[in-house]
Amino acid sequence: MLYASLRIAVRSFFSFFYRWKVEGVHHIPKEGPVVICANHISNLDPPLLGAAMDRRIHFMAKQELFRIPLFSMLIRVLGAFPVKRGSGDLQALKQALRLLQEEKVLGIFPEGTRSRDGKLGRAHTGAALIALRAGAPVVPAAIIGPYRLFRPVRIIFGQPIEVTSPAREKIGMKEAAALTDRIMNEIKQMIDQHR
Repeated sequence: MLYASLRIAVRSFFSFFYRWKVEGVHHIPKEGPVVICANHISNLDPPLLGAAMDRRIHFMAKQELFRIPLFSMLIRVLGAFPVKRGSGDLQALKQALRLLQEEKVLGIFPEGTRSRDGKLGRAHTGAALIALRAGAPVVPAAIIGPYRLFRPVRIIFGQPIEVTSPAREKIGMKEAAALTDRIMNEIKQMIDQHR
């Protein structure tokens, strides 16, 4: 109930202040596990993605955000969970896989941090590794800014990348790196086509 109410409020916010344009929502599966991978240009990206979709999305969020008492409570209610950046956080990995096993939507920014200049940064392989382990499709998403008041911000969801879950012992860095490259190339193409 709270999530649905906040989504309506956030949609109104982006519609009025940022004239947002949303494309390709039909590419997001209506049910089943899915990983949404987007570029990261602003702190406004998570609410933008969440508001653009009809399904509830759960984000990995940097651990530091959970040290702010009221904000921590709010983002937990909205489905965020902490991840320690710069290290292999097994707890966050288990939580991500659990969400996908429950057929939920997981949101990850493969770059791991915001881009300072709006250009795509180097991506980490974590999102691809999670998708491979869960056998969950990946929907690439391009956020095209910058965020300027009363100027359009666009979000485009691409076609799902179907992922087969190989035997666990066969999932390695090579497979994760190949899927990461494919995801980031899809995002780059969408950005280039709509600039």
